[in-house]
Amino acid sequence: MLSNKAHYTQLIKQKAYELGFQYCGVSKAEFLEEEAPRLEKWLNEKKHGQMSYMENYFDKRLDPRMLVEGAKSVVSMLLNYYPEKEIEAGEENYKISKYAYGTDYHYVIKDKLKTLISCLQEEIGEIHGRAFVDSAPVMDKVWAKKSGLGWVGKHSNLLNRQMGSFFFIAEIILDVELEYDGPVKDYCGTCTRCMDACPTDAIPEPYVVDGSKCISYFTIELKEQIPQEVKGKFGNWIFGCDICQDVCPWNRFAKPHQELSFQPNPELTGMKKSDWEEITQEVFSALFKNSAIKRTKLAGLKRNIQFLQTP
Repeated sequence: MLSNKAHYTQLIKQKAYELGFQYCGVSKAEFLEEEAPRLEKWLNEKKHGQMSYMENYFDKRLDPRMLVEGAKSVVSMLLNYYPEKEIEAGEENYKISKYAYGTDYHYVIKDKLKTLISCLQEEIGEIHGRAFVDSAPVMDKVWAKKSGLGWVGKHSNLLNRQMGSFFFIAEIILDVELEYDGPVKDYCGTCTRCMDACPTDAIPEPYVVDGSKCISYFTIELKEQIPQEVKGKFGNWIFGCDICQDVCPWNRFAKPHQELSFQPNPELTGMKKSDWEEITQEVFSALFKNSAIKRTKLAGLKRNIQFLQTP
């Protein structure tokens, strides 16, 4: 007969798969001793640029028990977003990151996690948990790695041998003791394709990304003008960047997602350069109502397009 720990763990994983997550792993909720000096060094070196929120809640970032009272387990899940085909055709169009093709993942995943916690409360009884989708100080890649869902690659994204890296990571922190999974080994080997391909040299050394030099940072997080020294290095990216993932050999195993919410809006797939350049506030608000792209606001998107256009 299964112990409670084994039964609950099995139940959680089964429910996660039923909700559409491809992978689910569990780790013990404890202080991230190894990560503390790494995070401190990264912040001290200002590799987060103007993302000042990264400095907040330093202690909570490293200890899930400060986020959920009595926390015992961190459940990590992966949700594939790799599209059947890319929106951009050749060099003729502007490019947006694949994760932003459909509905903003925060909405999609939060709904799934709420459902998961409700199911668990029905089946297990009085349990407490919180759902996280990169909207709180949770080091999702670290927990996913500890849960055996993959390893952190040289481009600092989580890599999974079966599906590459085009997936979202979600967590629930629970006050329930579960059976814990162990980490897997690093399969990057001597490969440096992601480092070599980055046009802005945002990966100065293996496993360290200088966020303040990343195209995604410049096109999404940076609120002021993009610095002139990166002029001509963006290709056609106007929202995010997938270069380091596109060149990664492990992404040859990426398979198209089955999540209807992540299908691109037909109007988006038909957009040409001129449509992007002439976009009005009305069109922007309607087209990107539930999209991650609305984070840049229209002014930010126009700034990004202008930056590519001006000589």
